[in-house]
Amino acid sequence: MDEIVKFLSGIHPYDALSRDELARVAGSFSRREWKTGDTVYRHGDPLEGIWLIEDAEVEVTDSAGTPVSTLGRGNSFGERGLMRDGNAATTARVTRGGTLLMLPGREFRRLLSSNAAFSRFFNRGAGRGRGSQCAQFAALRVSELLGRAPLACPPQTPIVEAARMMREAGVSSLGITGPEGALLGLVTVRDMSNKVVAEGCRADAPVSRIMTSDPVTLGPDALGADVLALMAERRIGHLPITERGRLVGMITQTDLTRVQAISGSVLLREIARAPDSAALAGATARIPELLAGLVAASQRHDLITRQITDIADAVTRRLLSLAEAELGPAPGGWLWAACGSQGRQEQTGVSDQDNCLILAPGMDADHPWFRDLAKFVSDGLNRAGYVYCPGDMMASNPRWRQPLDVWRGYFSGWIDRPSPEAQMLASVMFDLRAIGGDATLLRDLQAETLAAAGRNSIFVAHMIANSLKHRPPLGLIGGFATIRSGEKRNHIDMKMNGVVPVTDLGRVYALQAGLVPVNTRARIVAAAEAGVISTSGAADLLAAFDLIQTRRLQHQARLIAAGRRPDNFLAPAELPDLERSHLRDAFVVLRTMQSALGHGKGALA
Repeated sequence: MDEIVKFLSGIHPYDALSRDELARVAGSFSRREWKTGDTVYRHGDPLEGIWLIEDAEVEVTDSAGTPVSTLGRGNSFGERGLMRDGNAATTARVTRGGTLLMLPGREFRRLLSSNAAFSRFFNRGAGRGRGSQCAQFAALRVSELLGRAPLACPPQTPIVEAARMMREAGVSSLGITGPEGALLGLVTVRDMSNKVVAEGCRADAPVSRIMTSDPVTLGPDALGADVLALMAERRIGHLPITERGRLVGMITQTDLTRVQAISGSVLLREIARAPDSAALAGATARIPELLAGLVAASQRHDLITRQITDIADAVTRRLLSLAEAELGPAPGGWLWAACGSQGRQEQTGVSDQDNCLILAPGMDADHPWFRDLAKFVSDGLNRAGYVYCPGDMMASNPRWRQPLDVWRGYFSGWIDRPSPEAQMLASVMFDLRAIGGDATLLRDLQAETLAAAGRNSIFVAHMIANSLKHRPPLGLIGGFATIRSGEKRNHIDMKMNGVVPVTDLGRVYALQAGLVPVNTRARIVAAAEAGVISTSGAADLLAAFDLIQTRRLQHQARLIAAGRRPDNFLAPAELPDLERSHLRDAFVVLRTMQSALGHGKGALA
């Protein structure tokens, strides 16, 4: 490995890695001897990783066999296909035998997301398609980019102690501060190398001897665009953030890479290749950061929740695939379906799991294969942050792992005998969406159920009455009806009293007109087109829903930025007067639409 470390230390971008990181990467490479004429890979082959030439010559040709380039010592190849879809975009053939090194794809992707120099080097020709990410980043406030508290020390701290602090914290810069955190200077790893090692400065000298005094800074209210411009103009990799002269944060090139790398597409790629549930949990742990970034970039709430749900879908499908690989062939047809917010494609930063298994006719619900599949996936989802459903509405519960004819019986029973439990279950199960397996098992069931429900006016009336139980949080004298006691005193539940009333309305509209969409926004649009509600009523309801969901996501993003777990409890008193007024107007629209539904459609008292 020492030979590989020595070789890599003279090859860019590996020469930009820290000593410890370089040792780790060197240990990840595999070395292999190749003969003249050997084919490393052919166009379209799945790629294990990227290749680095230690001592050989390789000819790269395109899909038509036309030579693209001849590569020698220190050249990499294979990265374009690996970064695109994992399959080779060219053919690579050894024209002079020798030694090649191979870095596994997982380690390559980790370096792309964690090391700025590495990312810049391998993305140097990938400007196309990155504009939207750069635009989103440029629109972020600096305060939204800051991570952990900055590392700092007084100017009299010995250089050796300052270096030790940086090493133990795993950072590449250190703020030098005076009384009350006032920024005096900045020391980086490069300063340690250039001014201490290269120039022979004593290690016990004060760190002020090597610091950059009065470094350029930005304030928390600056934009990401300001960060990009300043770092490019001054050619700096570390930017202190100060507020009234006090050091409050530090932004580095690594931070920029990290923020831009946290995108839905990056996470989906990682999930699709995850070897186990632990790797899936590592990917989903970055969902809060993704949500906060999307909110900060002013993405529409429905686009944000769709991206968050897409990740949950991908995690579920990957777990299904891993389970099938472990369990072997299924004894018969099956469908894994999601319900609740995942079914509606409306997940946020707070989501448990709601799912079920629909088995082909004649299948045994207690068959070990189906039981083990349900347990494997439900347990994996829980490890990935989609906690077990408090009501046990999961495929691991035998009640929700049944053949198609049993499911038909469930729905017909709920429709014919709409008890309170039936209303609750129907509210969840009418939001089913196919995730993996045989989608036809759900398609016919949904069509039959919608038709039967629409014909049963008593059932629809019960569903209307059930939907009116979730009331908007409006007080009697024009204010908000907040929670009166406990930890969430003076807060409102933006989910149960804001979002749920809208989803209930959308579900009832779908039942009344036999509408196929499951997503709430799509249901309201379809209801207006079908004449179930007026065009103006739909427009008002959509505007109210958009405002409520946007405020809910903004609240969750603020908690994430503060290092706290996101929740749905918002304190109206913390909002500016205008925002508070608009939010109340949105709740008034919900109450108006509920009233129209209750009085006009024969809801039961």
